[in-house]
Amino acid sequence: MNTTTQWLSVLAVFCASALGLAACTQPAQTAATQPSAQSAAEKELASIKATQAQGQKNLATFDDLDFNRYSNQDWEGFHKSHANDILVHYPDGHTTKGLEAHFAELKPQFVFAPDTKIKSHPIRIADGNYTAVMGIMEGTFSRPMPIGDGKTIPPTNKHFSLPMTTIGRWENGLMEEEWLFWDNQAFMKQVGLAK
Repeated sequence: MNTTTQWLSVLAVFCASALGLAACTQPAQTAATQPSAQSAAEKELASIKATQAQGQKNLATFDDLDFNRYSNQDWEGFHKSHANDILVHYPDGHTTKGLEAHFAELKPQFVFAPDTKIKSHPIRIADGNYTAVMGIMEGTFSRPMPIGDGKTIPPTNKHFSLPMTTIGRWENGLMEEEWLFWDNQAFMKQVGLAK
């Protein structure tokens, strides 16, 4: 056997031994690192569960907002769901900042339709610190509708049932920002003010 062949034989034995040793020690390394990997996975799962629980809590708060606070004109109760400096986006593109400005947008609805209520949320979604909820706003155009300069539109006594969607961005259990969507043209048609 020449020198090159001898070295190749020694190298082959060495590699085989090294591979065998690596194979033998691999389970021990996995076992040693397994608790760390399991701990990371458990932390991630706990974080996901906490986020989901907060999302469900935000949805429950929003249910209370629409079904009890808005529907009963409990403006003081809005503090349970809205940050004092909430930024609200309306369907026509304008915004308000702060709860009092938001109330100024909501209260006129009850002047001409005092029975306005939201009693159902057919779609409720929570994802991270966002919620998206579809509600059905119902009421009757039963009182004069103020249109400015002391003028009013006489009531038509027509009922409306209008789907609307609210997307909310939540921080620490309160909405910091809110996007409202509904079809104003559909509303006008339902109350007899458009064709």
